Amino acid sequence: MDNFIVVVDKIEDWQPFFPTEQVVTTDSYLFDQQYQNAKNLRVLNLSRKYKYLSHGYYCSLLAEARNHKVLPNLKTINDLSKKSLYINDLDALQQITTNINSKFLKREGDIKKLSFKVCFSKSQIKGFDKLARQIFEYYPCPILEVTLIQNTFWQIDSVVPVNINQLSDLEQDFFASALEKYSNRMWRTPKKQKAYLYDLAILVNPEEKMPPSDKIAIEKFMGSCERHAVYSELITKKDFARINEFDGLFIRETTSISNHTYKFSKVAASEGIVVLDDPNSILKCTNKIFMANLLDRLKLPGIPGRFVSSAKASVLNALINEFGFPLVVKIPDGSFSIGVKKVDDVDQLKVVLEQMLKKSDLILVQKFLYTKYDWRVGVLGGEGLFACKYFMSENHWQIYNHEKDKDSDQFSGDSVTLAFEDVPEKVKKVAIAAANGVGNGLYGVDLKEDEQGNVYVVEVNDNPSIDHQVEDDFLGDKLYDRIITWFIEQMKSKK
Repeated sequence: MDNFIVVVDKIEDWQPFFPTEQVVTTDSYLFDQQYQNAKNLRVLNLSRKYKYLSHGYYCSLLAEARNHKVLPNLKTINDLSKKSLYINDLDALQQITTNINSKFLKREGDIKKLSFKVCFSKSQIKGFDKLARQIFEYYPCPILEVTLIQNTFWQIDSVVPVNINQLSDLEQDFFASALEKYSNRMWRTPKKQKAYLYDLAILVNPEEKMPPSDKIAIEKFMGSCERHAVYSELITKKDFARINEFDGLFIRETTSISNHTYKFSKVAASEGIVVLDDPNSILKCTNKIFMANLLDRLKLPGIPGRFVSSAKASVLNALINEFGFPLVVKIPDGSFSIGVKKVDDVDQLKVVLEQMLKKSDLILVQKFLYTKYDWRVGVLGGEGLFACKYFMSENHWQIYNHEKDKDSDQFSGDSVTLAFEDVPEKVKKVAIAAANGVGNGLYGVDLKEDEQGNVYVVEVNDNPSIDHQVEDDFLGDKLYDRIITWFIEQMKSKK
């Protein structure tokens, strides 16, 4: 199959299996031009680890950015990263586990714990095929280890990805057989669950220093709900167990894969609840590496740059020769300009890269492009919503100067909000195209416009700021009404 590749960390990982030219290393897939430009490629990601910001994680992330079909995809990797993210799904599989109780597990006497492998929906143990198939439909991952425990009855305790080089000889044979049967089948996606209630929850963090909406804006959202006969309620991370009480979830605290906001979003979406921000948008927008590759695939103008995985002299020299100084170095999942450094010489570049590479296997390095202000274009459901100019903070090269106190006048620059029709046509066109490349939700697209009128996308934010007298300065209450109306339309469609 010419359009199918297997990605491993080291070629030796594939040594027990039949040799093939379709096996490539993660470094080759991440950096070789032929895979960056490949079309209609299917990728089997067998990296040794999928943890956040590892090579395996980036393999699946960039596969999606390049529009390749990948197993496991980024959603599955993140869903399986913490038991708290998938434990609710396991309840739906309890009946199948109970049926196994009466046939197989009862005969096991005093055994209190049992683990078995699932490879491409196939069970390692006879009689567990239906359960294995259902688990794979929820979490399409090449190799999983499922653990059952017995208390008063048998139940699923955990589902975790397994490294290919952790397999025994018998398990390697089982894996190879399952792969052969699977390679010609249609790749599966997780099943959706149904929603059953009708209210809007607004997730906030009262302690957050820089929330995406200030208190007045939150009050205006709730006022719009009241005008449109929608019940609204502020919830916090302590209310996770109550998500199913609502028809919609509006996340108004800063999103991240590594905190509870993704867990809220993922569970809400899996339950059929309308959610902003949806989990796929969070996955894509919170990582600058994905965004850079997405813009490249969409042929949209991004700030010139490249991602690197080392601070070797050859890498530094290549960056300097291509882009010169200053350079901007970005940790992939930073927000509010946090994790973004400007460097002016090779020594600074080396130090900053070495520091950031301790947190992430890949770092984005871009040419420095100074402008007096950045555009922020709000997009909702594929249509323009608002437009602002964010000016740089005083005597600083960013909108936010994190070396200053948050309450200081020098912490952030001024802003100007415009009528959407007054925004340059090129800015609007590029912003909407970039947002549509991510999804159909609510986005804030940051762009730079140079003196020649060239427009560059900085990033697409899944959780854009909407503050009183900033983003709403032109539309006023109509801005809040448009967002709540969008929720109403989506919730009615679900009903």
